[in-house]
Amino acid sequence: MAALPDAKQRPRPAATIVLLRDAAPGSGAGPEVLMLQRTQNAAFLGGAWVFPGGSLDAADADPAVLARVTGRTEEEAGAKMQVAAGLALPYYVAAVRECFEEAGILLATTAQGGHLAPDRAAALMRFRDAPFNVFLATEDLYVPAGDLAYFGHWITAPGRARRFDTRFFVALAPAGQEGSHDQNETVHSMWVRPQDALDRAEKGEIELVTATQTTLRELARFDDARKAFEHAAALVDIDENRACWAQGSQGTKLFRRTDPQYFEIHWSDPEETGTSSYEIVPGVPKRLDRLVTRLTAPNPGAMTGSGTNTYLVGEAEITVIDPGPDLDSHLVKILEAGAGRIRRILCTHTHLDHSPAAAKLKAATGAQVFGRPAPAGQDATFQPDVVLEHGQRVAGLRAIHTPGHASNHLCYLLEETRMLFTGDHVMQGSTVVINPPDGDMRAYLKSLEALLAEDVVIIAPGHGFLIGMPHRELRRLIAHRLSREAKVRRALERHGPAPLEALVPLVYDDVASRMHRWAARSLSAHLGKLVAEGEVVEGLDGFALVESSKEA
Repeated sequence: MAALPDAKQRPRPAATIVLLRDAAPGSGAGPEVLMLQRTQNAAFLGGAWVFPGGSLDAADADPAVLARVTGRTEEEAGAKMQVAAGLALPYYVAAVRECFEEAGILLATTAQGGHLAPDRAAALMRFRDAPFNVFLATEDLYVPAGDLAYFGHWITAPGRARRFDTRFFVALAPAGQEGSHDQNETVHSMWVRPQDALDRAEKGEIELVTATQTTLRELARFDDARKAFEHAAALVDIDENRACWAQGSQGTKLFRRTDPQYFEIHWSDPEETGTSSYEIVPGVPKRLDRLVTRLTAPNPGAMTGSGTNTYLVGEAEITVIDPGPDLDSHLVKILEAGAGRIRRILCTHTHLDHSPAAAKLKAATGAQVFGRPAPAGQDATFQPDVVLEHGQRVAGLRAIHTPGHASNHLCYLLEETRMLFTGDHVMQGSTVVINPPDGDMRAYLKSLEALLAEDVVIIAPGHGFLIGMPHRELRRLIAHRLSREAKVRRALERHGPAPLEALVPLVYDDVASRMHRWAARSLSAHLGKLVAEGEVVEGLDGFALVESSKEA
């Protein structure tokens, strides 16, 4: 097993700059980037090919230097980078300084804002080793922060000899400046098309770390340097990428932002000790934070994922959210984890994998049951002592009525930590089935939109791991449903009138056929929404677009 990371090691602020220029005629379409190979003896990323960059120096924050930053105010930069006041512009200074010192390209401008002529830039290369703040003042040069687009945020995983909290910038290379490695920290340099660099790394010819590969993939999508820069400049939300370690049956493993466990590991292990679990194991409690423990029922499956999540909320007294299916083994585990402190039972809804255990748990503990009565065809054993209304509070949890997946569905917001328990309204790793007649697609979309107004920082779903960036996830789900709805319209336009069963493989051609029987339920909900909105009509031959909808 790998050694746990040093939780006391804090990352150092750093800046990296990705220089872009158009490829020379005949060398292939697309932009080129300047890359440098670090010396094999480097303490950090020895031998890897990287973009110019390095740690911030104290002089980068010198007020005399910051007075020479143009094109962006401290307030603008701070808002863009989400850093405290007074800490943003030094990153821009460091990016320009490192570009000059390490790559031999000078992005500085004159007092009038003009770019340097190639011959003057070449003459100034003799100052690459001079103090940058003194150099700027002596030559009366300025740092054009407006020419740099903030593009990425990467934090080195714990456990490395050195850690950096690095901001990535993109800039267009000044005309006539070729650049060169410094023959100290870097030993080779090249201008290369992003895809060519990725291909060489795939063949094992060069070494690229994850942050570099991700950046190259993003830039490889563009036809020229200007388009790539404009894309970077237009970005609004820049994600923090902070790789993290966790433990499980396969030993210590590293997780990145694209992994489903990523946000849960950070939430449950804010000190980056590497001791959090990366697995959901039925029957094994996981402490998510000071107030919440998750216990997953042993009912994994196509619709339940790893199983139904039961949450125990509180310290001296426990509120159980979604006791789960009627499984005695799971009930025993809830009682063990509750240790005589269970006082309340809350259910998000009354599908058979969420509420049936409530009656037995009440009998075993005397706890009060809260929720909304079961519609016809759902868990008839669920008898709430208190019927919750939208906005009602129970033990620090605020009920939010979110019909759609089920007409009686509630989410619960733990207001102290802003964790939202979403039951089946939002699930990790999959979309929710909307099954009419109780399931309603119009209501579901409205409920998702309503949650956008809530102050939520993390989602605790009924199935799967904690979900980070909750508002982005909500917007993604809304966009996904509307995209699926658009596919319904296109299928009807090309093949209608058509019965539901003929539409399923057309609308869900991106879903495995074994899942089509569940997809048919959501398709029925989409069609019901379109019928209610007057865009689709149901006749003897199936569903068809109305004429006005076709013309639109």
